[in-house]
Amino acid sequence: MKTMLLAVGGNSLIRAGEKGTITEQRANAQRTAVQIVGLIRAGYRLVLTHGNGPQVGAQLLRSERAASQVPGHPLDVCGASTQGEIGYLLEQSLQTELQQAGLHVPVTTILTQSLVSPDDPSMRHPSKPIGPFYSRADAEERQRLFGWEIVEDAARGYRRVVPSPDPIEIVELEVIRDLVKEGVLVIACGGGGIPVIWRDGRLEGVEAVIDKDRASALLASHLGAELFVISTDTDCVYLDYKKPTQRPLGRVGAVELERYANAGHFPPGNMGPKIESVLRFLSHGGQEAIITSCANLCESVVGSAGTHVFSNHARLEIKLNTEFELPVGGR
Repeated sequence: MKTMLLAVGGNSLIRAGEKGTITEQRANAQRTAVQIVGLIRAGYRLVLTHGNGPQVGAQLLRSERAASQVPGHPLDVCGASTQGEIGYLLEQSLQTELQQAGLHVPVTTILTQSLVSPDDPSMRHPSKPIGPFYSRADAEERQRLFGWEIVEDAARGYRRVVPSPDPIEIVELEVIRDLVKEGVLVIACGGGGIPVIWRDGRLEGVEAVIDKDRASALLASHLGAELFVISTDTDCVYLDYKKPTQRPLGRVGAVELERYANAGHFPPGNMGPKIESVLRFLSHGGQEAIITSCANLCESVVGSAGTHVFSNHARLEIKLNTEFELPVGGR
């Protein structure tokens, strides 16, 4: 049985135009669960990861506004809280759909920490916006009180920015690996994992955000997953996205995709980290990666929808098998 790591995009829980209520998130989790059960029926053993951007933003806002009544929470603790929140919604939806499908697959959420380096360049140059927008006066007050780094968004105001370091190790990797071997559907690395560092022999949380696709690629590689799938808000990867010359990518080799990335086709704040994560996975022994929408997950994995990216070795094998396959009866 092949192992697939599926990185569930934020739009799988909160869609464009929604407020992000629990009722909305529960309904979206149920739709996602239907697709995941379809992948299990297709014969895959799954590990799920997910984003948590909107949920962390809401958690930070609640913490800030309630600070006069109860102690506030730092970003790492807010990340841990949302891992539990989202894991609960996904677990419950999956358990319901699995039961209705007559499939016995245990599901669990692992609160996951991702180790980062205190010397990561991003630690000195915070760039990841989080939380709500503020007026200039409010932003400067928070900068003075809490030591926040603030950036201006000319259209909407000011926001806090934090580091976004690369994950270098999944702390709970052995536990996740053991559960997967036992046939458990594991939900892990929510929001990229809680960023932690080793300091004086102790693990400590840091106020940072890890890109969930980078953490997902790292986990997929360490688990030896054959397939890495990223669910996002587009049906596939496009060149010249939203330009008159826009065109979709169907099946592409890693070298070719890297060439497109170097040519600037994939912006850093959008498709860029996904492409980078796919290339990392394939360069560390992965066979295939897919980028597609949540609605097209099953169709992409068992068919030809979405963007399929192959390692150079896998691409060569496919080409050889296609070009030199003998017809029935020989020549």
